[in-house]
Amino acid sequence: MATTSPGSSHPENQSLSFENTEIAFKGKSNKDLNKAYWLFKVIGSSVLTRVGPPLTNLAFKLGLPIDGAIKSTIFRQFCGGESIGECEAAIEQLARGGVGTILDYSVEGGDEESTFLATSQEIIRTIERAKGDCRIPFSVFKPTGVGRAGLLAKLDAGGELSHKEQAEYVKFKGRVDMICQAAVAADVPVMMDAEESWIQDTIDKLSLEMMRRYNREKAIVYNTYQLYRHDKLASLKSDAAFAESNGFMLGAKLVRGAYMEKERERAAELGYASPIQADKAATDRDYNAALEVCIKNIKYTALVAGTHNENSCKALVDLLSTNKIPHNHPHVFFSQLLGMSDNLSFNLASAGYNVVKYVPYGPVKSVMPYLFRRAQENTSIAGQTGRELSLIITEKRRRKA
Repeated sequence: MATTSPGSSHPENQSLSFENTEIAFKGKSNKDLNKAYWLFKVIGSSVLTRVGPPLTNLAFKLGLPIDGAIKSTIFRQFCGGESIGECEAAIEQLARGGVGTILDYSVEGGDEESTFLATSQEIIRTIERAKGDCRIPFSVFKPTGVGRAGLLAKLDAGGELSHKEQAEYVKFKGRVDMICQAAVAADVPVMMDAEESWIQDTIDKLSLEMMRRYNREKAIVYNTYQLYRHDKLASLKSDAAFAESNGFMLGAKLVRGAYMEKERERAAELGYASPIQADKAATDRDYNAALEVCIKNIKYTALVAGTHNENSCKALVDLLSTNKIPHNHPHVFFSQLLGMSDNLSFNLASAGYNVVKYVPYGPVKSVMPYLFRRAQENTSIAGQTGRELSLIITEKRRRKA
């Protein structure tokens, strides 16, 4: 596997502007652009994103033929296809813009061992697909896709496991280890996604165990740090120091977070202090501070900056410049989601930075929870839908000029 993304061959002295819509939408036809425009218009309605999920679920339960409509609209915007093979077009389109792909099997739910094993095998297939293909620099999996959330919650709470649960946990660890071993064999780094706070400690301990085992020569295993939690900057600093003192690489994917409302509601309901930052400014501050921690420790830390925040992207660009670190340093990647913030992804890649996009895939019905979250995320993030629309409008006008 190449250590740099498809964008690493671009000249480092090229000017970087997140307003350059020609670069951002170079891979989209006029028809694609119009579809994206109307989709973000619809997503911009909080009413539709609120009533859409129950109506869609009802339509599926009634057996109404809505798959085609979904697949040609919101699915096409945010997903690569229903299978690994169907993602090839998205992989190639991103690569033409210098952006790498992370194949993200986005099927959720299930508590059966057979489901966990099937998901593990599918994740390993994404790793095998990425092997030797510089267009796919990373793989990823969600821990609760391969193990029961209730078991992890009991471990986090310090509960005593029954013999059956102990055996269940051994199987869970075995599946995680199997995925990490496949990543080592294919030389394709694998990222463990973050989960809710009440199961995250167990995941954090396991990820460090896997890193200590497999990250001796390079970063193969990555953990995810959600900086909307007020304790995760301290966790990152502690883990970076632990990695350096124990002679292994820390793989760190930094995100703001995905479960804020759920976290606050649970904390209020059960009467404990919320783990979530007091406000967005605190999250932004800790996120950018976390970038500094990673760059300061770049010899022992490999960073994937998962962010749709322009200021954080600029902060990382400035950190690389200030510290005289090459744009395409193999320990530094920017990351966004397919269908969002193309102005960040493609302009960064064009300026020579390593950039990857998550490309979710899976059967339409099975990835609907993911798609609903993307729609709600675009509505809830201040200005996100408006920003996407304004960039599309700018590009439509540029093409007509």
